[in-house]
Formats: sequence, structure tokens, C-alpha cells
Amino acid sequence: MRAELRIAGLEEIDAFAARLAAVLRPGDVIILTGDLGAGKTTFTQFLAGHLGVRGRVSSPTFVIAREHAPAGAGPGLVHVDAYRLDDSAEFADLDLGADLAESVTVIEWGHGIAEELSAERLEITLVRAFEEDGSGTAGPGSTDTGLVDPAPAAPIAPEPLELDLAEEDESRLLVLESTGPGWDARLTLVAEQHGEPGPGTETR
Repeated sequence: MRAELRIAGLEEIDAFAARLAAVLRPGDVIILTGDLGAGKTTFTQFLAGHLGVRGRVSSPTFVIAREHAPAGAGPGLVHVDAYRLDDSAEFADLDLGADLAESVTVIEWGHGIAEELSAERLEITLVRAFEEDGSGTAGPGSTDTGLVDPAPAAPIAPEPLELDLAEEDESRLLVLESTGPGWDARLTLVAEQHGEPGPGTETR
């Protein structure tokens, strides 16, 4: 199932993350795709805030995956940056399956290597406005090394995002593609709450 949503800026990315967080459940897998600067980590920061997990979400510096424990009764978050992984075998070496049942797993740069983690998943492609005409170029990704590292145990308030004005005001197209029947009703709900036509309808 597929839906396309227009996002005008950071406030709408945050609002979309809130709507998505409301329908997420333990075991969900989200794969984020987009060029450098498309907003993958920014979106994950907003999502983590609405899930209410512990620790600050950022692009991991010394690890590929970071675990964020739940601060309340909701699911935890496993945040993965898979840019430096060459294939699905290296991704499998992370052994994320042990945490899958209790957490929402968000994988940046996971297209083509992370699909085997779950038969039910949501892939979100973030496309900046200038990239829609083909002028955008892909940039380098994370320089993280290592495997899984727990986030700090104490919950902290979300910190301001360090983005320049151009990025804050930049519009994006979000392409949502779900796999597995468990996502059908939820994707329809999220798209309708955004005020867009239902999944399967291209919006321009």
C-alpha cells in the first residue's frame, strides 16, 4: 500500500510523527530512505519524542544502532544508521531480532538490506522539494562504527534541533509504502488525518 503526503516544514514533520507514533506498536519496523539532509534523523527525533522514550536521539557517532528504553508504558525505540553496512548479511550481524518484539525499530539507509527484519514494515522516503525535479544529489551518510549501544538511562527533555532556516522551511514529499496487512488500516488512518486522499492516490 502506498500514500504520498506533502509536508511544508518542520512543524508538519512533527505533526506527522505524532500521528504515526499514535498508531505504532511494539515490533513495528520503519525503514527511512532519503538523501543526506532529507530529514531522516530529524523525523526520528520527533517520533522518539512522541513515543516518550529515554535519551536524546541523534545520528549515532560511535555505534550503528542505539537502544532507547521506554519512559512509560509504551514501546522502546531502536534507532539504526545502516549507511556503512554493505549488505543484508552485515545487517543481520547486528542481531536486532532480540529487541524487535518490545520496541519500534527505525532504520535509516535501510532500503535493500533491512527488509528481512520483518515481513510487516513501513518504508518512508523523504524527498526535498528541489530533488523532485532531479536536481538533488545523494551525499555521504553516517560515519558511525560499532554495533549496539544503550542510550542514557535518564529521560531528558528534547533538545532544539540544529537546523538552518532554509532546511526548517523546506517542503518535502513523504512517500509511504507499507508491506503486510497489519499496516493497511494504520496507513490509511495516518494519510486521512493529514488531509490527503487515501493510500494508492498520488497527490501533487
